[in-house]
Amino acid sequence: MDLGGAGLLLISLVGVALLFDFLNGLHDAANSIATVVSTRVLSPRVAVAWAAFFNFIAFLFFGLHVATTVGKGIIAADIVSDAVIFGALGGAISWNIITWLAGIPSSSSHALIGGLLGAGMTKAGFEGVVWSGVLKTMAGIVVSPSLGFVLALVLVFIVSWVFVKVTPAFADATFRKLQLFSAALFSLGHGGNDAQKTMGIIAVLLYSHGLLGGEFHVPFWVVITCQAALGLGTLLGGWRIVHTMGSKITRLSPQQGFCAETGGAITIFLATHIGVPISTTHTITGAIVGVGASRRMSAVRWGVAGRIVWAWIITLPASGVIAAGFYLLARLLDRTF
Repeated sequence: MDLGGAGLLLISLVGVALLFDFLNGLHDAANSIATVVSTRVLSPRVAVAWAAFFNFIAFLFFGLHVATTVGKGIIAADIVSDAVIFGALGGAISWNIITWLAGIPSSSSHALIGGLLGAGMTKAGFEGVVWSGVLKTMAGIVVSPSLGFVLALVLVFIVSWVFVKVTPAFADATFRKLQLFSAALFSLGHGGNDAQKTMGIIAVLLYSHGLLGGEFHVPFWVVITCQAALGLGTLLGGWRIVHTMGSKITRLSPQQGFCAETGGAITIFLATHIGVPISTTHTITGAIVGVGASRRMSAVRWGVAGRIVWAWIITLPASGVIAAGFYLLARLLDRTF
């Protein structure tokens, strides 16, 4: 392949990565806005604009630890090739589209991780896997919804105790205002954690082409374009999943919506700080279940929650298998990949 062809391929793969980022925002829009829409604090149109804005400015508040984990902490950077990235993105995007059409709130993040593992292991076997990063990510699958559940549950008890003597009307009005703040926090966390996954993909792709000066880092133009793509996807929204997240699992009041979003935001902030690429879908689902369970266990529609959990379980292997297929297809079409 000549230099011009290689450059065109690189640009195309960066474009596909940004498409994944856009679809991530589209697919995960519900995570940021489901509670604030279901409680009727904001209309859907205003809610997506609110979330998209905070998605975009998240780079001002977080380091790039998650991008580093995704870029060189899931599979070894030295086995990354155009075909591996093509396979990873193909697997992640395909699984996102499948679950989006079905209205299933699966994890875009773990679809990407599964895609990286599927394509990377097809090329280099188990030796290409960075197990420390994979185990950290796998732990996040369990810890993030569990922590979201616990924090939301604790917050419900705290605010119930603090507001025990106020009138219901005053509490409702107060939490309708506070939910604007909590929705902004969650959207900020969503933008900070999720956009960095695509940053890591693009950065390691540039690194594999020798365009980062021999040292892995994330160029600023990559940061801005990834934040913009995620925000644009959120702006267009994902209404099928909003309905599932906002009302099918449990009914929410403004007070409960505030607790769910705040508990989820704290969880994501902690994970982003230590470089764990967690799922915002997992986190907010755990938090919503937590506030529902605070009323009574029967307030949670466990059948819906159970189907969501099954979607989580199959996301990694399903996206990995699809990614392996895309990798082999790329190798078949062009041996220089």
